Formats: sequence, C-alpha cells, structure tokens
Amino acid sequence: MFLFAAVDTQGKFLTETLHPIQIVWSRQLGLLIGVLVLLAVRGASILRTHRPGLQIVRGGLAASSATLFIAAVSFVPLADAVAVSFVAPFIVTVLGALVLREPVGLRRWSAVMIGFLGTVIVIRSGLGVIHPAVMLVVVAATLFALRQILSRVLSGSDRTVTTVAYTALVGSLLLSVPLPFVWQWPTTTLQVALLVSIAILAALAELLVIKALEVAQAVVVPRCSTPF
Repeated sequence: MFLFAAVDTQGKFLTETLHPIQIVWSRQLGLLIGVLVLLAVRGASILRTHRPGLQIVRGGLAASSATLFIAAVSFVPLADAVAVSFVAPFIVTVLGALVLREPVGLRRWSAVMIGFLGTVIVIRSGLGVIHPAVMLVVVAATLFALRQILSRVLSGSDRTVTTVAYTALVGSLLLSVPLPFVWQWPTTTLQVALLVSIAILAALAELLVIKALEVAQAVVVPRCSTPF
C-alpha cells in the first residue's frame, strides 16, 4: 500500500502535463515488461488458466479503476480522493461475506462502517466545494473492490504469475487502444523519471496485493489498503 501511495502521488504530479490514460498505461508498462520476460523464459504455460473469463474481466477492472482514479485526482486533491476511496474496503467486506462466505466479525464491520461514514462525510461536506469528479473515485473504488473479490476467487484455481500475466496483458491492450489519441512525448527528465518509477512501483505493488490475497481472506486485506 505504501508503493500504491507513492504511485498515486507521482501520478497526481504528472496529471498537470500528461493525460490520465498515458499515466495509467505507463503504470502497466512495468508489469507488462516483466510478463513478457517471463513468457520468453518460461513459455506460454504461465497463461494456462482454469477461468479465462474471470482473468480477462479482472484485467479490465484493473485498468478501468486506475484510469478513473487518476482522472479524478487531476481535478480533486489527492487526500480527498484517498479518503473517498475508503468506500472500497466496505464493498469488499460486504462482498466477501455475501459472495465468498468469509467470516466478518463485529470489529471488522465496525472498522469499515466508520471508514464508510468518513467517506460520506467527505463527499457531503464537499458539495459545492469539491469537484464533482470525486464521484469518479467512488466508481473506481467499486471497480477495485470487484477486482479484489475476483483476485480471491482466482487464487483458488490459478497461480499468482497467471493472474499477474493476464492483468498486464489485458490492461495494457485495453489502454493501448485510446493511447495514440492522447499520447504526449515527455519533455523533461523529471517526467521520464516519474513514468519509469510509476511503472516499476505499480508492478511490484500489484504483485504483492495478489500474493496477499492468496494467503489472507479478502475481508482482511483491504482494511489497510488504499485502492490505487
């Protein structure tokens, strides 16, 4: 989550000069390069999945949630966006209990409810002050929550490397479609450095989250997370 926070901060800075789609595509690039190397070394066996449909959907959710969040922080303060994004653990907890049948104790319900109420307060207090783009964060958080649930479901049948591979390939493919229409060549060394940093840190963060969801319940992991 520290790595995701670092990526968010760098992404917020880059939104001043670059399109959100280009920034998110750069986030995916590090993961994509790693997967292409794995494919060259280990072959197409890493793409063998028991649930290809869910893998494709998860990749689409990953790309969509990140794009919406970066688009939102180009209009609203990062702190407000992160506060609103706490709606994601609430959704994951509900879905984890209802869909995955994972146990949720009183303390967990209390924690996520307090966080959810905090999200409502931030949104309501911002009426007329905070940009309407904050609602993009709500949508992004919902998509992220669904992505977390799918990660947990897929961990029972597919390897981590398989989920990472599909996330990289599907996300990169979807983001590459509109990329030529918004692409701007970086003009400063700082822009290049930040884009490279985002690619590396986001790839590592994605890998760690997927691994965490393999060894822990979905209702537990998101409690300490900021989604993007």
